[in-house]
Amino acid sequence: MSGVLIHVPQDPPLTLRLGAGEVARFGRGSETVAVELRLDDPAVSRLAGEIRVSEDHWLLSNLSATQSYLVENPEGAGEYLRVPPRRLGAPIPFEFARVVLPTRDRVVSFQVFAPDHVYLDPQGAVGGRLGTQTLTAYSLDETATYFLVLVALCEPRLRDESALAVPTTPEIVERLRRLPQCGRLTARGVSAHIDYLAEEKLRIVLPESRDVGRGARRNGKREALVGIALRFGVVGESHLGLLPSRSAASCNSAQAQAVGR
Repeated sequence: MSGVLIHVPQDPPLTLRLGAGEVARFGRGSETVAVELRLDDPAVSRLAGEIRVSEDHWLLSNLSATQSYLVENPEGAGEYLRVPPRRLGAPIPFEFARVVLPTRDRVVSFQVFAPDHVYLDPQGAVGGRLGTQTLTAYSLDETATYFLVLVALCEPRLRDESALAVPTTPEIVERLRRLPQCGRLTARGVSAHIDYLAEEKLRIVLPESRDVGRGARRNGKREALVGIALRFGVVGESHLGLLPSRSAASCNSAQAQAVGR
C-alpha cells in the first residue's frame, strides 16, 4: 500500500484517502481557511495541523502555537508519541494510529491507517546479489484489531454453521468486546476496519450500481472479504483461537437469564 486512509468518526463519518506526496490539512476551518479534515470544536485551531504522506510512512505537523497533540498506537498497549506545538514533519511509525487533540471538555480524534510496514525478504539474496523484492499479495498484521475483525467475519463459515451467514457490524462488536484490546471498540470503528481491509489490505472491487443501497454495498463488501480471506487461506481455523471463548459467552448469557427469572 502506498498512501494512507484517514477516518474521522463523526456524524456523518468522513473518510479521506491520500496518495504518496499528498497533503491534508485539519482544523476547525473557516471561510478563509480551507481544511480537508474539518474538526468542529471551538477549542481546535482553524488551522491545527497537516498530514503529509511519504512512500512508506506519514508525517504530522502541529501548527498550533500552544497545544501538543498525541498520536496513539491502539494496537500497542498504551504506546504513543507527543507532537509539541509548532513541530513540523514529525514521522509517525505506527501502521494504525489515532491522532488526539485536546479540547475543554472532551478530546477530538481521527484515525490514520498508514502504509504497510516493509520487511526484509529472506529469499531476496540470490547468488550473493539482492534480487527484486518479492511483494506479499495480502500483507496483514495478525496482532492488529482489523485482523480480529476479519477473523470474526469468517468465523461462521470456518465453523461450518452456515454457508451464507456473515456477521453484522453490531455482532462483530459484541463478539470482540470481551478482548482487552477491543473493550472500547464501536460500530463505527468496526466499519472503518472493514473499509480498510476492503480498500487497502484485500483490495475488494465492488461493481458500481445506482440501484444498490449503502447497506447492500456494505453487506457485499463483508461477503467479498470473507470469500477472498477463505479462498486464499488468509484466515483459517487456527485463527479462531484469537477470538474470545464462545463457551464463556454462553455461560454468561445463561447466568444472566437465570438471574432474571
